[in-house]
Amino acid sequence: MKKEHDFSNAQKGRFYIPDAVFSLPVYLDQDNRAYVESVAQSRSCDISTVVNELIRARKPVAPQAPKYGV
Repeated sequence: MKKEHDFSNAQKGRFYIPDAVFSLPVYLDQDNRAYVESVAQSRSCDISTVVNELIRARKPVAPQAPKYGV
């Protein structure tokens, strides 16, 4: 690596996208992933849709749910 870099021709904000939306990776256990994949396949939708619906259904009771290692 160089000791100094020349940024004299750099453009500020060249790669900035103000409306960018980032998706975080979520890693499921093998059995959970297999379940979600089977539900998605039977409903002809993607895995994200199934996971989002499961979370939405669980949201109202989440505050009373026990914490598991969190």
